[in-house]
Amino acid sequence: MHNADIGCTLSPRRAELTSFDRAYNVALRARQQTGLRQFIVRTGNPFQPIRTSCLAPGNDESILALVA
Repeated sequence: MHNADIGCTLSPRRAELTSFDRAYNVALRARQQTGLRQFIVRTGNPFQPIRTSCLAPGNDESILALVA
């Protein structure tokens, strides 16, 4: 899964750093280290379009994946 909808507005490096694949790898490591489930969330923020968190997403965010 890629950030095709925002990829043209971000630099290539930022697009790579904010990709779903990167967030998934971060979530896997965080799950392994903490034992807590990790949400991968679409934020709607162009500078941080996807984030990983152990907290449930806010109302303006949508879950892309759950690493449990």
